[in-house]
Amino acid sequence: MKTFSEKLLELRRREGLSQEQLADRLGVTRQSVSKWESGTAAPELAKLVALSDLFSVSVDYLVKDRLEELERPTEAPPPSTARLEKQVEEISQYFRGYTCFWDSKVKIFGLPLVSVRFHLRPHMMRNRDTAKGIIAIGNAAIGVVALGALSVGVLSIGLLSVGLLSLGCLAFGLAALGPVAMGLLAFGPVALGLWYAGGVAALGGKIAVGVAAVGETAVGYDAAGKHILLWGNGLTQPEVEAFLLEHNPKLWTPLLKLLAFFGANIK
Repeated sequence: MKTFSEKLLELRRREGLSQEQLADRLGVTRQSVSKWESGTAAPELAKLVALSDLFSVSVDYLVKDRLEELERPTEAPPPSTARLEKQVEEISQYFRGYTCFWDSKVKIFGLPLVSVRFHLRPHMMRNRDTAKGIIAIGNAAIGVVALGALSVGVLSIGLLSVGLLSLGCLAFGLAALGPVAMGLLAFGPVALGLWYAGGVAALGGKIAVGVAAVGETAVGYDAAGKHILLWGNGLTQPEVEAFLLEHNPKLWTPLLKLLAFFGANIK
C-alpha cells in the first residue's frame, strides 16, 4: 500500500513539477512540501483539498492508504460548497484520533505567529505534535505565550506550566500562580518562593505570608522566621504593610501591597 507521502511524490513527478514549483502553487514553502513527501509532516485540510484539485484526484485517494488505483475524472466537476464540505468531512474522519493542527502564514523569527496542535490521543503524541509559535496552543505548547496541558513560555498557562509568568495547577516560573506554585515569587495554596511566597502554606526565602508561613520575615496564623507577625485576632492591611516595611524597607510598592493584602485576609 502506498502512503500519502509516496502518492504525493508520484503525482508531483507525473506533472513534471519541482518541489519549489508545487510549493508556489499551494502558497507554502518548499520545506513544507519536502516534509510532506518525507512523511515527517502532513498538510492542513485546505492544502489537501488544493492538492486534490491540482492533481485531479479524490481526497480519498490521497489520504487513504488502501486506495491504490489512481482515478482521474474525465471531466472535473464544478466546485461547490457541498463538494468542499464532503471533502472536509472525509479528511476529518481520516484524521480523527490524531493531530488537528493549524499554523498561521505570518511568521516572526521563523516561527508562526499562531501555532495550534491538538492530539485526541495524547499518549500517541510525538515531538511534531507540540505547538511551537509566538502564540502556541495545544496539548503541549512552547511559545512566547503558551496555553496547554504542558506549556512552556514567557507567559505560560496550563496544567503544568513553566515560564517567566506561569499560571497552572503546577506552576514554575519567575512569578508563579497556582495550587502548587514554585518560583522567585510564588502565590497559591502551596507556595514555595525563593524570595517571596503567599498562600495557605507559604515558604519564602525573604518574606512568607500565609496560614502557615516560614521565611526570614513571616506573617501568618502560624509563622516561623527571624521576624514574625502572628495574625491572632486579625490584622489590618496597614499593620501588615508597616511590619513588612520595617524589616524590608526597599520592598517594591506593588509587591508590598499584594503581600499586605494576603496578610490582612488570612482566613
